[in-house]
Amino acid sequence: MKLFVCYTTSTMGSYGHPCGVAAHALRDAGHDPEIGYAMGWRLLPDIPFNLTPGRRRAKELTGSTDVPVLELDDGTAIGGTQAIVAWAKANPA
Repeated sequence: MKLFVCYTTSTMGSYGHPCGVAAHALRDAGHDPEIGYAMGWRLLPDIPFNLTPGRRRAKELTGSTDVPVLELDDGTAIGGTQAIVAWAKANPA
């Protein structure tokens, strides 16, 4: 499995950065996802700002450059923090 994140897997304290929350939920469930970085920012236009390989892959998988996105080994994609957290809780390693 591969987790696409913006630039961090830190939860950034009480703020609860979405990418970090997703990464920690997967690790807490016993998974060790490969991390793919998708530099950029979802509020910027895709061209020219969100053309990194990670953002392009997120868009291929979900139709959006928003991350986090979890790509499972079977090619299934789960987009968004809450959906990834829910999947991790329902599918411990």
